[in-house]
Amino acid sequence: MSIRTILFDLDGTLIDTNELIIASFIHTFKQYGREYTRAELKEFNGPPLKDTFASIDPNKVEEMVETYRAHNFLHHDAYVKPFPHVIETLIELKNKQIQIGIVSTKMQKGVLKGLQVCGLEKMFDAIVTLDDVTNAKPNPEPVLKGMELLAGQPESTLMVGDNYHDIEAGHRAGVQTAGVSWSHKGKEFLQSYHPTYMLEDMRDLLRIIEVR
Repeated sequence: MSIRTILFDLDGTLIDTNELIIASFIHTFKQYGREYTRAELKEFNGPPLKDTFASIDPNKVEEMVETYRAHNFLHHDAYVKPFPHVIETLIELKNKQIQIGIVSTKMQKGVLKGLQVCGLEKMFDAIVTLDDVTNAKPNPEPVLKGMELLAGQPESTLMVGDNYHDIEAGHRAGVQTAGVSWSHKGKEFLQSYHPTYMLEDMRDLLRIIEVR
């Protein structure tokens, strides 16, 4: 069956927030007397902030999250932009009557800010954020909720993301998956989680939806 519903991760998939995330982690860890290499910081990119900071200092999770978010929101607009061909591809998908949604591990405020800055706020038929679920990706709950909101079926749904938890959540929800080669952690890393497709360019989606 051809793809009729596409669920997208946001950061690192549709919009380039990689440098903003790195800068926000550097700022936060500096406040708490910690230093990490750039390679180490990349490993923190993806999971919910509370999970990341709990693994570092369980006693200061809320403080660190607040420090990170304050820096992230203050500098957000100077860093964030859509990846190449994202806007034109989303327009074409909608023209082809494909249902499209966002499934993010960020809170709603951050998701809406990113969409607005990049001119994407009116593109999506459904948005699922950390505020809307009990369990974040890689738990399948956010993907299942996205499908529910769009009346999608697993066999005709595709989950697109830049990190392992996107692919894992898609697998666990029983949908097809697509990694993006521009993943901050690298194409090879993402391929090790066996996505159904690997996008070299966002426009590859226009070819995939024609496959039956």
